[in-house]
Amino acid sequence: MIWTVPNILTALRLLAAPAVAVMFLYFHRPWADWFALVLFIGAAITDWFDGYLARAWKQTTKLGTMLDPIADKAMVVIALMVIVGYSSMSPWLVLPATVILFREVFVSGLREFLGDTAGTLRVTKLAKWKTTAQMIAIAVLFGQGVAEHYIGAMARITVMLGHAGLWILWIAAALTLITGIDYFKKSMPYLKD
Repeated sequence: MIWTVPNILTALRLLAAPAVAVMFLYFHRPWADWFALVLFIGAAITDWFDGYLARAWKQTTKLGTMLDPIADKAMVVIALMVIVGYSSMSPWLVLPATVILFREVFVSGLREFLGDTAGTLRVTKLAKWKTTAQMIAIAVLFGQGVAEHYIGAMARITVMLGHAGLWILWIAAALTLITGIDYFKKSMPYLKD
């Protein structure tokens, strides 16, 4: 196991995922929202840097290849759980979050089942856009939580952030669904008896 700078960034991102939820256990709002937002954005930025550095420095490792998608999924899943848990449980939030959670678990299961042939499910450009959209939507929704406490729940900026976050989350859910179907189609030849 080689601990390169990119692998360390990925591991830190993996540790940041549960820390987002822990912020809401140990801090009151709006501090929990602030800490979760800063932690989430910092971790999302490392998602770009770890891959870039691994390629630029030729430090791509099996450990990093394994941990990177796990860290991405953990960040998204845990952050969505927190956002949904602290929301009004609006179907406009719960439905895209459910689509995203279902796809992430489904594709992970496909990859595990396919084992060595999982190379057929390599990350596509659209899947990278999906992850980017998910992380932007989550950051905007955490930002709405911050704005509610400083500006007020009825202020225009809070409402605008909420609407923007939901729109981006729906776009992310659509991309998530499309990439999930694409991965399922690619795995079909390996699922036949």
